[in-house]
Amino acid sequence: MSNLGKKIKKSGFTFTKYEEEERSDFERLLEIFQELIVYTSGDVDETLDWMEQLDQEYKLFTPEYTMEDFVEDLKKHGFIKDDKDKPKGKGLSITAKTEQVIRQRALDQIFGDLRKSGRGDHKTKHTGFGMDKTGEMRSYSFGDSIDQIAVTESVKNAFANNGISDFRLTEKDLVVHDTHHAAQMSTVLMIDISHSMILYGEDRITPAKKVAMALAELIRTRYPKDSIDIIVFGNDAWPIQLKELPYLQVGPYHTNTVAGLNLALDILRRKKQANRQIFMITDGKPSCLNLPNGEYYKNSNGLDPHIVDKCLNKAKEARKLGIPITTFMIAQDPYLQTFVEKFTEANQGKAFYTGLKGLGQMIFEDYEKNKKRNIR
Repeated sequence: MSNLGKKIKKSGFTFTKYEEEERSDFERLLEIFQELIVYTSGDVDETLDWMEQLDQEYKLFTPEYTMEDFVEDLKKHGFIKDDKDKPKGKGLSITAKTEQVIRQRALDQIFGDLRKSGRGDHKTKHTGFGMDKTGEMRSYSFGDSIDQIAVTESVKNAFANNGISDFRLTEKDLVVHDTHHAAQMSTVLMIDISHSMILYGEDRITPAKKVAMALAELIRTRYPKDSIDIIVFGNDAWPIQLKELPYLQVGPYHTNTVAGLNLALDILRRKKQANRQIFMITDGKPSCLNLPNGEYYKNSNGLDPHIVDKCLNKAKEARKLGIPITTFMIAQDPYLQTFVEKFTEANQGKAFYTGLKGLGQMIFEDYEKNKKRNIR
């Protein structure tokens, strides 16, 4: 036996060929169901119809495990329920359990396997009250927590300052572990639901929904002290609850960016956190405004100077409030990029010109970076 073989044998490790964990028929089909339910905006019956169509080509079901068996298992495990409000024969809806599961699934797909933080705090460049140690020591200050005190170093200081014969531990001997300041962030995520989000044969709303679900689940589990509000904007803007995300659909709307920004700023003005930010996911130009008489001013032909000026004024207003806006433009039109550049300059924020691929990772990375900026 070679020396390497002897070492491996002595180490107590046994190396075997990797074998994928065997899954039941229900677990295999559940994964497909969870993916499709997002595309159908939470419509169980449409999702099952899609699965039947896929079954014709890929043989998802077997005589031993049929569609009927799968539906019964979905009910038994609490993923779907009978909905009496729906017409007869189309009476199924997803449950809160499924809503949470697909949020977690979106988080895993987009952001990967992230480690949860018990406190849910973000590190900044400032030191102060926090949980993550910087590796440095500093003198004790009034208000420092007792568990921050470096006992060994403090005792050493007491011996050095007072000697063994007159040993005493005073406040000037105390040193503490320096920590990163525990910052908190209030985020408003704006999602464009104008008709262009499904134009040209490209589904842009589903990736946007997945990003929103993943970001919300990230904040809920990893940064519970932070807050996230989600708003949608078309002809108007309105807030939606977390549980509504799977059901979000595009409407026959123009793009009222100003209404979205107005609502986002109103929400953030009421937040107590010093750190506030807006993320805006959009694929089109602003093309709509609210008028005082309740009507709409609409213009889809190019960039209307009147609408653009209103958008730039909102960007400047957010800047005065210390609220940066990060725009994720999922379109590549040069004239739209020119508008976004002016908008970003007015706000002193950031902009990303991206397709749908990698959108979630960009938002996650930017969220983390924004948490590390200086606290005002």
